[in-house]
Amino acid sequence: MNFDQFLKAISKIDNIELPAEASQFKMSPPFRLELVKQQQDKIKHAKKSAVLALFYPDKDYKTKLILILRNTYNGVHSAQVGFPGGKLEDQDESLEFAALRETEEEIGVPIKDIEILKSLTQVYIPPSNFYVQPFIGVSRQIPSFIKDDTEVEELIEVPLIHFLDDQSVITKIVSTSYNVDVEVPAYQLNNYVVWGATAMMLSEIKDLLKTLL
Repeated sequence: MNFDQFLKAISKIDNIELPAEASQFKMSPPFRLELVKQQQDKIKHAKKSAVLALFYPDKDYKTKLILILRNTYNGVHSAQVGFPGGKLEDQDESLEFAALRETEEEIGVPIKDIEILKSLTQVYIPPSNFYVQPFIGVSRQIPSFIKDDTEVEELIEVPLIHFLDDQSVITKIVSTSYNVDVEVPAYQLNNYVVWGATAMMLSEIKDLLKTLL
């Protein structure tokens, strides 16, 4: 989709009610509800983080969404595909600022070049005990990405038309952080499999965009 058309359509996003959990549950792993029930006490003390779904024009002025492949490390989100973002730090004035700061740190897009359009529905992540606040935003210019090699393995530039295609929804057998192989709903985007909390957030974004576009 032409980026000008995208901007015109998405300008109405404030008038659209969030599809919230009804949308997220479409891409929820089958074991998620049980894990959340088991962690009711931990949820009371969950840490906070924020991520950004950033849309932007490529050199052909087509609309794209940036995702990242995280580096392999000793942690629950090792080698997973996600949004740029991270935990709320003491110096952050808000979750929105945390999302912007982390985006600049991880993929090199300056805060001043990003316009936040809407906050989305929070997602709780049982393995790491985080509540994640997603935001949707745009860069009106072609970004010059600079990835943080300490955290980011690859930048994944997903064409909007590919993301919105229902053929991108698949099921996949994955190894979870609980050492159990399960079949989960997922997106296949640029030959990467995206599942779990990121897929749940993407589902809400997709439903929002399909209402507008």
